[in-house]
Amino acid sequence: MLLRALEEKRFLPPGSDREASSDFQLIAGTNCDLSVAVRDGLFRDDLLSRINLWTFRLPALSERREDIEPNIAYELEQSRRRTGAAVAFSKEARDQFLAFATSDRARWPGNSRDLNAVITRLATLAPAGRITVDQVRLEVSHLSHAWHGRRRAQASGLVDAVLSPEAASRLDRFDRVQLEDVMAVCRAAGSLSAAGRVLFDRSRERKKIVNDADRLRKYLARFDLEWTTVRERLRDVVAASGTLINQFV
Repeated sequence: MLLRALEEKRFLPPGSDREASSDFQLIAGTNCDLSVAVRDGLFRDDLLSRINLWTFRLPALSERREDIEPNIAYELEQSRRRTGAAVAFSKEARDQFLAFATSDRARWPGNSRDLNAVITRLATLAPAGRITVDQVRLEVSHLSHAWHGRRRAQASGLVDAVLSPEAASRLDRFDRVQLEDVMAVCRAAGSLSAAGRVLFDRSRERKKIVNDADRLRKYLARFDLEWTTVRERLRDVVAASGTLINQFV
């Protein structure tokens, strides 16, 4: 019936014994590759041949990152209209969020829906109508967990939370993987020395003078980090994980 309606503009309505005609244009959209669906027997090739006159592909949000910044402004305005409360980023928070949002680490699999959800969360939880750097760090950690899988996100989320998203985006893969493991150890350790003992457990056996804490301190300094800062930010990640679960699950 559909094929004939497309071909001849005539069809038999359900329950009727008389044909009807309609001069129409068909506009269709899909998130599937129809040529693959035809190959797999999930879509009729004769139907595809009739509707495949003009085809336009809308690039994913991750392929048009220049659209992210104006869409953030749009989503904040939509939030203001819904709630009546104006919310804005602090300058540093905005810079850090944009650095992450436009980087290769931001996948945006849900396209604009993902961006809408992010801005809604940030706006809803913004203290006094101002989205803060701490909020951005926690949101980046949340997105990393959601987009990259539990095992990788636990580590990469820690790096993003301890460093700024902008600083994290500048890391070589080698440095990121190494720092991910260091942050995981620091999160579990009670002190700088305890973390050092775990990280340097082999080489310390060959040294006459044990300086685990100092070695770790110097390593963190490469990233402009101090032990107290690392511990504070890691505690924030743990606390935020409970908050996110309570509020969004």
